[in-house]
Amino acid sequence: MPGSKPLAVRVLEQLKIAHEVFAFDAAIRSAEEVARVSGVPPARVLKTLVIEQDLPRGRPYLLMMPSNLEVELRVLAADLGVKKLRMAAHRDAERHTGLQVGGISALALLGKGFAVLIERSALEHHGVLVSAGQRGMDVRMRVADLVAVTGARAVRAAL
Repeated sequence: MPGSKPLAVRVLEQLKIAHEVFAFDAAIRSAEEVARVSGVPPARVLKTLVIEQDLPRGRPYLLMMPSNLEVELRVLAADLGVKKLRMAAHRDAERHTGLQVGGISALALLGKGFAVLIERSALEHHGVLVSAGQRGMDVRMRVADLVAVTGARAVRAAL
């Protein structure tokens, strides 16, 4: 069916980037749960967090982070050289991105003006799972390709 593929998958196909689609129950919202059902180590399943400056200005950051780590906003703010950051509320994350929480994907938001970040520990892995831009679907791909396509900047966001 045309249009049934998630945007991120269509982008990767257009760019001829090797990837594998992984489908799971769309009721799953947590990257840690995706790791459990996929059998992929949690450090190799990236969650995409929407992070705003506090007070918000401009587009928020999209942070791709291993699901087994928690973002430390002070650490990330120091790395970015900004005063203070906050996690976007679910409704704000959805309003900013046009995607549902659980399906937010930097790959689906290319060219939309978001600064894309990746927790530097994710760079230690060859391949990762990342959201395909809709709930219930991830793509497995090389970290190097993910960084190249999204223009992600490696940052320290965890202790």
